[in-house]
Amino acid sequence: MQRKQFLRHLAGLAGVATIGSLVSGCGGGSDDAVATATATPAAAPVAEAVPEATVGVLSAAEIAGLKFMREEEKLAHDVYVAMHTLWGSQVFANIAESETTHTEAILALLTKYGVADPAAGKAAGEFEDVELQALYDTLVAAGAANLIEGLKVGALIEETDIQDIEERKAVTDEADILTVYGSLLCGSRNHLRAFNGALLDQGVTYVAQVITQAEWDAIAYSARESCGG
Repeated sequence: MQRKQFLRHLAGLAGVATIGSLVSGCGGGSDDAVATATATPAAAPVAEAVPEATVGVLSAAEIAGLKFMREEEKLAHDVYVAMHTLWGSQVFANIAESETTHTEAILALLTKYGVADPAAGKAAGEFEDVELQALYDTLVAAGAANLIEGLKVGALIEETDIQDIEERKAVTDEADILTVYGSLLCGSRNHLRAFNGALLDQGVTYVAQVITQAEWDAIAYSARESCGG
């Protein structure tokens, strides 16, 4: 989703083992093949050379997608930490913990493919992408109004994440990247459900800002998925 469009929505509102383990934490999973060698009485077992996995060359769009998602997942985490500090609602703390797993899963992919990490050395609320920086500042300011506005910010982040991840999925055919993106999507759907439930508890029915209302309702009012997000 274009950042300017996101800000317009917000204005209206305010009024690979490493990768495998990380995917497990945010909703995916992997089966590790275990090789066994049987020794014979006549000779000691000889270790066979294991060929290195080939790492593909990513396109510019794939690289840009990974870097963007690394910072967007960090943005979600940092906003939720700020909202938890302000309002003390456990929903923010729980989802912030999940977002840590999400952004680390993307970092594992960046490392695997030799792509520079845009979040390296960045403190909470700091971003390389200038539009994401402005967005973070705007989101935190909007959510600081009251708990309900904070929960609406969370809902807006999650529906935007869903759209943004789908867009990044469309520009890659790398199986490991698609697996991580799929896990992040599953987690974002669960996060959306959590924010929807928290808003309903406050007597508020959220109106979709980014995805269609039909898409929102189909996710928000369906059962939580077992993806760990």
